[in-house]
Formats: sequence, C-alpha cells, structure tokens
Amino acid sequence: MPGSRKLLQTPANRWPRVQVKAWSAVGAVCALALAMAGCHKASPKHSAVSEAVSAGPPSLNRPASLNLTAPGVYEAQFSTTKGTFVVEVHRDWAPLGADRFYNLVKFGYYNGASFFRVVPGFVIQFGLNPNPQLSQIWSQAMIPDDPVRDSNSVGTLAFAAAGPNTRTTQVFINLAENTNLDSMGFAPFGKVVQGMSVVHQIYGGYGDAPPGGNGPDQNRIMTEGSAYLEKFFPKLDSIKTAEILTANQPAPRAAAGSSKVPPAAAGKREP
Repeated sequence: MPGSRKLLQTPANRWPRVQVKAWSAVGAVCALALAMAGCHKASPKHSAVSEAVSAGPPSLNRPASLNLTAPGVYEAQFSTTKGTFVVEVHRDWAPLGADRFYNLVKFGYYNGASFFRVVPGFVIQFGLNPNPQLSQIWSQAMIPDDPVRDSNSVGTLAFAAAGPNTRTTQVFINLAENTNLDSMGFAPFGKVVQGMSVVHQIYGGYGDAPPGGNGPDQNRIMTEGSAYLEKFFPKLDSIKTAEILTANQPAPRAAAGSSKVPPAAAGKREP
C-alpha cells in the first residue's frame, strides 16, 4: 500500500475538503488531499447564506435549513454512471456526520456530482456539487468533528476535512485498510454494503490532483462546476441520483456473499 496521504479540502479545493490545509499524515511523504470538500475562502455573502436561520422550507441554498436528525440506521442508494451501490449508515458511529450525510442525500445535493478524486488503493472522493454556487455556499457550512468510534476499513465512508471541525460535504470511500486515518480524526459514519464491485470500477485514470497526479483542480471545480470537469475530464464517473431508502423501500439484496466488501484493489483523512 502506498504511503500515508492526507485527506484535505481546499477552501476551493477540499481534499477531502474546503480549506486547502493538509493534515500531517502518519507514515509517508505523499501528501494526499482527500479533504477536497471545498476549501474555498468564503466571501461574506457565502457566510451570510450558510449562517441563515433555518426558518422556512428546507433548501440547498440555505444549509442551516437542512437540519433533520437521521434515523439510527439507514441506507442511501447511489445510482452512478458505473452502476449502483448502497451505503448503510450507523448514526452511533458518528452522529453529526450521519445527520449531515442524511440531509445532503435526502435533499439531492449529491445528484450529478462527480467522483473527482480517485486514488487506486487508497480512496475515492466526491461531494462538490455540479453547481459551483452551491459548492461555495456549503463550503462554509462546517460541522464539529465526531469522535472516531470505528475504523477506516475497506468500504467505509468518512468526511474529508481541512483541519479540526471543518467537515462540510466532501466524502471519501476507503479502498484499503486505511487505519492510519483513525488517529488523524477521520470518523467513519457508514459502509458500502452492496455494490463494492461497482465502486472499484469508478474511473481513476486521471489519478490524484496535481502535483501527485493529473486529476481535477478542486479550486476550479468550486468556481466552474461541472462545465470544467466535462471539458477537461470527460471520463470521470458521476452520481446520477442519491436517495434515502425507507423502511418500505429496502435495498434489494444480492446473492449470499456478494454484498461483502472485497479486498482492496491494487495499490487512504484526506486520506
């Protein structure tokens, strides 16, 4: 497995988050930006929007209005350009993260979002909206950290971050046993329970963002949205729709054993 990397988010590029600050990685030199969850420095107007009171109907334009408490355990289904996978979320693993993810999925934030950072053997990251205005608004809607109660094992999901208490919308899926991320504060809130084979097929030919690879510049995703990705990174896979599966709409289970998360593919908060 490659050396440890950092999951950073730049304010305009969260790796995995919205503030381009790298967390020291335990072990190796490859600084990994999984915190690409939008590390843009927000303008006053964005701060004003994110701090708006929650009165009125829920709206993606007002992060504070999306404040539902998630069920103790729920499933989220992601229909992507490579197929479908299902995530099972456990609120007791990371309550604040589980609540944020629940609201983002329920109100359609991830619809159309690309898997903009794919580092084979480490992580897959997503969470920047196709509409750059929404990404910029949400880059300021930070939530406090959750204590790490579960490990960053293969198939688990956690929020990317740019530093303490900077989680917003960017999420990464672990493609390996990234236990080194546990001590760095990346708290898993769920796990892929169906379709991990689909996750492994998500296009990763561009690699990490520069300078580690030829992937997208998170800052440009934040300012230009899907137009930038479609023009310069046409092979990226994306999320068609993401939805919460209710008790009356359980995820269809595959044959016995097929829902198990497979070993990590060849060769990481951001990670």
